[in-house]
Amino acid sequence: MLPFLPEKFTAVVIGANGGIGNAIVNTLLGNSQIGRLIAVSRAPFHSNHPDVESVVADVSTSSGREVLSQHLDGRPIHLLFNAMGILHDQASGIQPEKRLEQLNEDTIAHVMHINAVTPALLLSSLKPCLQGKHPSIIASLSARVGSIGDNGYGGWYSYRASKAAHNMLMKTAAVELSRLNKQSIVLCLHPGTTDTTLSKPFQARVPSEKLFHPAFVADQLISVIAKRTPEDTGSFWDWAGEPIEW
Repeated sequence: MLPFLPEKFTAVVIGANGGIGNAIVNTLLGNSQIGRLIAVSRAPFHSNHPDVESVVADVSTSSGREVLSQHLDGRPIHLLFNAMGILHDQASGIQPEKRLEQLNEDTIAHVMHINAVTPALLLSSLKPCLQGKHPSIIASLSARVGSIGDNGYGGWYSYRASKAAHNMLMKTAAVELSRLNKQSIVLCLHPGTTDTTLSKPFQARVPSEKLFHPAFVADQLISVIAKRTPEDTGSFWDWAGEPIEW
């Protein structure tokens, strides 16, 4: 499955109850190479699989990151998959902005915090588990709309900016972690439009062949990860294994 990682490796999946996060968990558990899987989510992750540990933690908060850090207690992480993110939130009135006059500082700050700041702070809190001499892959969900070079349509200001910031933070972390662990690989991944709650309000104009099932996306992303080496650290890939410009 993941030839760069050892047999019985330890994986941590952030956002395990989400559409893509849950699919990643199921894909990993379907292979005998997995040793322990720590499923992290704001609500309990229910599984009868003997290799799954459920950690209830909101990692967008310092207390939640501390809960996860204490649970891991410095154990080496071989695969850290971050599947959390926000595009809209009806309760908070957050929707992608189409025009400049729709910009709101609270919305921008919240989207930036969830999509960019939290993944970086997560790496900071788990740094003892990532440094060393063991193979370690960090895969964090980004989005093609976070590519500055690919932005030809405009709109979605906060989401675009947060994913661009996410990419820069992951790229910068990749440089530091490569000094602390020569076997580390940090990847930004674009999953494509996936049939989850995140994309649900925006699926009407998506052709059926371009709206992917979470299980398909999980298989594709694991395949992309499997082909990467430490020379690829700090890079940005789509679900089909094609590099994306920054």
